[in-house]
Amino acid sequence: MKPAMAVVEIHNVSQTFGHGELAVQALKPTTLSIEAGELVALLGPSGSGKSTLLLAISLIQPPTTGRIVIDGQLLYNDGPTAIDVRAFRRSKIGFIFQQHNLIPFLTALENVALMLQINGVGRRESTQRAKDLLGYLEISHRANSLPARLSGGEQQRVAIGRALANQPALILADEPTAALDTERGTKVMAMLRKIARERRSAVIAVTHDQRMIEGFDTVYHLDDGRLARVDRAVQADRQMPA
Repeated sequence: MKPAMAVVEIHNVSQTFGHGELAVQALKPTTLSIEAGELVALLGPSGSGKSTLLLAISLIQPPTTGRIVIDGQLLYNDGPTAIDVRAFRRSKIGFIFQQHNLIPFLTALENVALMLQINGVGRRESTQRAKDLLGYLEISHRANSLPARLSGGEQQRVAIGRALANQPALILADEPTAALDTERGTKVMAMLRKIARERRSAVIAVTHDQRMIEGFDTVYHLDDGRLARVDRAVQADRQMPA
C-alpha cells in the first residue's frame, strides 16, 4: 500500500504584524503536514490565530517566515517564489465560507460554472461539469434557482460545488456549519468527508462547532498563536458527564 501523499506541508510558518515595540506575533512558528483525503479541524478562541493560519497557508496574507508546499509545489520559502500564486490558488485551492457569498443574480448552476470559466474552461464544458457537481452534491434539482430561492443548507451545497469546481487538492473552510442547524450541519460534514475520501482533497476547517468535531480525522487547537494537536481520547474523557 502506497503511503498517503502530503498535500500541505508547512514548516516554521509564523506571522508578525507591526514593527519594533508594537510588533505582535499572531502566529508562532508552526509546522504541519496534512495528507490527501484528510479532514482537519482547527479549534480555538477568537483571535487565537486560526484565520491567520488559513490566510498564511493560502498566501492570501503571506507569512513573515517559513516554508509552504502545497500539492508538491513550493510556494513560499521565507519569501515568495516565482510561482504565480493567484493562478495556483484558482486551480489548486477551494474556499468555503460561513457566509456563502453566492452571486445573487446567477443561478446555482451559473455560480458553479463561473469558477470554471474564470480558469479558462469553455461555456459548454463548464456548464456540463457544473451540472455533474450539483448532481454529486445531490442538489441538481435546484440548478436553475437563484440563491435567494435556496435554503441555507442548499446555498452551502452550491458553495461547496463552487469550491470543488476546479478539482482542488486543498479545500479551506471557514465555519462551514456554524449557520446551520444540527441536521443540516451534519449533512455538510458528511459531504466534506465524502469529498475528502472520494476526491482525495485535503480539507482544513476552522470551526467553533463542537457538534461536528467527531466528523474530523484530526483536530488541532490554536491558542495565542500556538498550534497543538488534540488527543481525541483525552478530549472524549473530558466531555463525558461526571
